[in-house]
Amino acid sequence: MPLSEHEQRLLDQIERALYAEDPKFAHAVRATSPQVHYKRRVIKAALGFFIGVCLLMAGVVAKNPFVGAAGFVVMLVCCVWGLTSWKRMNGLGAEGAKGAVAADPSAPPSPSAPPTAGRATPQQPPRRKPRQQRKRGFMERFEERWRRRHEGDGF
Repeated sequence: MPLSEHEQRLLDQIERALYAEDPKFAHAVRATSPQVHYKRRVIKAALGFFIGVCLLMAGVVAKNPFVGAAGFVVMLVCCVWGLTSWKRMNGLGAEGAKGAVAADPSAPPSPSAPPTAGRATPQQPPRRKPRQQRKRGFMERFEERWRRRHEGDGF
């Protein structure tokens, strides 16, 4: 939903006041994208994974299973942290996918959408049904068979 003229003027006024009060902060906020944040997290996770490997090896050399186990846990946590950050950085994670809405070619264009006259729209591959709709789970099939058996329908 686009902003009204009044809301847009208020937003511009707040932005000008922020630039006047602290231009360095305003520039830093405007220039930083979420991908930069996630990239830093991936790098930190990689360093943490390396530290975990070192801890694991130190535990093996020192014959101390607690240090080795701690190294393994550090590796595991950093791997999960790095992979979730990687997904979000590439727009594949939960936060990246929340706001993404697939465009329906048969839907009428929204009034705020830019006109696409003269431009060819790329063909999108056919969308697959979610896994739950494509194939019922074992328990669902089992319950369905049980229900049919007790109702007298058989298999």
